[in-house]
Amino acid sequence: MKLSEIAKHIGGRVKGADVEVGSVASIESATARDLVFVDNEKHLAAALASKAAAVIAGEFPDTGKRPVPHKPLVIARQPRLAFARAAELLCPEKRPVAGIHPTAVVHGSARLGKGVAVGAHAVVSENVTIGDHTAISPGAFIGAGVRLGAGCDIMSNVSIYPATTVGDRVIVHAGAVLGSDGFGFVRDEQSGTYQKFPQIGRLEIGDDVEIGANSTVDRGALDATVIGRGTKLDNLVHVGHNVRIGENVVIAAQTGISGSSVIEDGVVVAGQVGIADHVTVESGAILGAQCGVPSGKVIRGKGILFWGTPARPIKQYLKELAVLARLAKK
Repeated sequence: MKLSEIAKHIGGRVKGADVEVGSVASIESATARDLVFVDNEKHLAAALASKAAAVIAGEFPDTGKRPVPHKPLVIARQPRLAFARAAELLCPEKRPVAGIHPTAVVHGSARLGKGVAVGAHAVVSENVTIGDHTAISPGAFIGAGVRLGAGCDIMSNVSIYPATTVGDRVIVHAGAVLGSDGFGFVRDEQSGTYQKFPQIGRLEIGDDVEIGANSTVDRGALDATVIGRGTKLDNLVHVGHNVRIGENVVIAAQTGISGSSVIEDGVVVAGQVGIADHVTVESGAILGAQCGVPSGKVIRGKGILFWGTPARPIKQYLKELAVLARLAKK
């Protein structure tokens, strides 16, 4: 593809020759047909000295003032984002061939849209609805009454329980479980035994969500667990029953969110964070790795990084560590 075509798509401008590129790569592994990127000016010299055909670079203070370099540039305000969008153009994912594998089991009442692919040994239960061009990979299980939108990718060995609705362009990676029972039990004070609380709610997943491998998202106990549009869950994330996650939230691996918590729009949650029940994390807050949020707590502060257990603003946390260090010396 011509560099000018790519620049138009990603909102950049070309400086230098309008060469053709065929793929994307790192600076170290690039060949003469590849496009690379730099989002820090200190790496620009290495990129220009690489074998790459062209470089996506940021609007560094003196980039626009330089003479035309020996290697073409695409100047973009957010080079990493521009590179990701260029990669979509140059390296499109190969979609499975539409059709139902002979070993798949598809119930006669299931409604499949145009271009749907169902892989080997997958099971599509009764009254399932699958949108156009969705792919169900080998070994996946789609429970009764599930609704899947268009353009979804359901990878191998995913299990989707009944009472689950999935939007368009959702990716669910291998081994994930959607809509399973939440962890809800009532203790009998006389006998010391536990009675299961009803887990008869539903799970609603919005458009453009991505759910990592071996993650689990429980359905609501009586109402709904909700994951908003554009949210991304890493591998090994657990979302409990009745949790409500807003739009464009990112949650890293090994995080657990207990029942009835609310994670508002634009929140960032790092790895191994523990969120207890009935917590509210307000819009734009950032929870650092391994921090813990006690039951019922409200985390408030757009763009503020919280750390430690119990989670508090990192400035406060570091001050407390400094005081402890001084006490330890005494």
